[in-house]
Amino acid sequence: MSTRPILIADDHPGRAPRVASALEAAGHVCRQAPHGSAALEIALSETPRLVVARSDLALVDASKLAEILRANPRTRGVRFVFLGDPGPGAVSGGVGDLRLELSAEAGEVLEAVATMLERLDRMDVLEQRASTELEFGGTLSELRPAELLQMLHLRGASGRVRLSQESDEEESAEGWILFEEGEIRAARVGAIRGEKALFRILDWQNGAFGFEPGGPAPEREIRAPTRAVLAEGLRQIDEWNRLSPTLPPLESPVKLCIERVDLPRLVHPITQEVLRLLERYDRVGDVVDHCAHSDYQVLRTLHTLEERGLIELGRARLVSPQGPAHALFDEAQARRLRAFAQAGLPRDAIPPDAKLLLVTANEASAGLFAELLAKVPGVDITPRFQRGDVGPRDLETIARLDVDGEFAIDLIRLPTDGLHGPLWSFAGHRALGTLFLLDARVGSSAARLAPISERLGGDEGARTFHVVLLDEGERLSPDELRANLALIDEASLFLLPIESGKDPGSLLRSLFGRIVP
Repeated sequence: MSTRPILIADDHPGRAPRVASALEAAGHVCRQAPHGSAALEIALSETPRLVVARSDLALVDASKLAEILRANPRTRGVRFVFLGDPGPGAVSGGVGDLRLELSAEAGEVLEAVATMLERLDRMDVLEQRASTELEFGGTLSELRPAELLQMLHLRGASGRVRLSQESDEEESAEGWILFEEGEIRAARVGAIRGEKALFRILDWQNGAFGFEPGGPAPEREIRAPTRAVLAEGLRQIDEWNRLSPTLPPLESPVKLCIERVDLPRLVHPITQEVLRLLERYDRVGDVVDHCAHSDYQVLRTLHTLEERGLIELGRARLVSPQGPAHALFDEAQARRLRAFAQAGLPRDAIPPDAKLLLVTANEASAGLFAELLAKVPGVDITPRFQRGDVGPRDLETIARLDVDGEFAIDLIRLPTDGLHGPLWSFAGHRALGTLFLLDARVGSSAARLAPISERLGGDEGARTFHVVLLDEGERLSPDELRANLALIDEASLFLLPIESGKDPGSLLRSLFGRIVP
């Protein structure tokens, strides 16, 4: 765990102390600042690993704070969790930053901090392997394209990054990005080049990458500063995701509805190029591919032209079939889970459902956890467990977690009795991981599970997650948690409170998001 502090710049009287207390209980060093001036002083004297900043900080607001820190070579890589909208000035160059609503509660802030620290840990691991003078590589599940590119930018790297995308829905794609002294100079994806190619790569979720060091870039087709071009690419991707229901699908047929001579004479250059391409191509995807502007800009232009009645889109193909609601996993996570299940199997083989092991400190915890799961769409509790026919000595599936409508995760409860020891490693083979369900008495419940925890945690490639289930009204004191950190891998610790009247979906999504490889 990094010794660099987490800086909390928030004057909220309840939220800031709760967040700091929980983080310190998990072993992190925290610094608190009531206003932006104090936050700036702390950040410049102790370079923080992460800053949680309220957008409307007094004296120096979050936008200005981010701008100052990113202009300083020592602090330019600091990540932010913004509480409220900090404005475009703060976002510029803030690759990987997160933003929450200003009214976010302490639990939401802690989830965001956990997500950010997980990203930073992945980058630290890769940084240990990487050198701008040596070849290195990895997967896009370890490091998102934007994070990889920012890392090379901050390191002043020169060379070529080769990337490949894997997708279940379309053909795989390959591309490369050229760096010179930390600045992106060129990019390619097939015949697509420049910023358009770079923005496509930024949206890749699965695949691999490799860095090859080199000298001065032979091509310089991207001249905008790297911080700015990455921020713009991510902004367009966010906009695309937000507006995707209104944008035309790439497969949709498209045609002009009026004669060329009747088109407006004074139009934007993007619109001019799109109209010209519509004379040659009758599919949205072809227009997007052959237009020099970014994919998102072309789709927005086509949407505008349709609204004005200048083009017609093939209605029969506009709406994609909708599967069932998947509350626990998004599309990218579903692909990564499928890839995990597919590993080692022939490419055309249908992967079996994945499995996730559950170990509980007591019988009541298993029932409470199942009650939470039952409230989430896409989760089916098995009839035998619902009837109470699955006892503490049974090795049996207690729930099925839907992933994408066809593929699922079986939640298998393991008996903790030492007599079943030979089953533990057998059950753990090719499992996504093991959830150890503890109660508020962390020390005693972890001690009861120590034998099975040591056995499963000691297997090669094992992934373990400790979940502290807090019943209504229960609270876990920092002293209790701190006193028992030796029993728990704190990096995998997750607090799961049960609160009547509250939807547990958000917490469970965060929890199960951690088990995605």
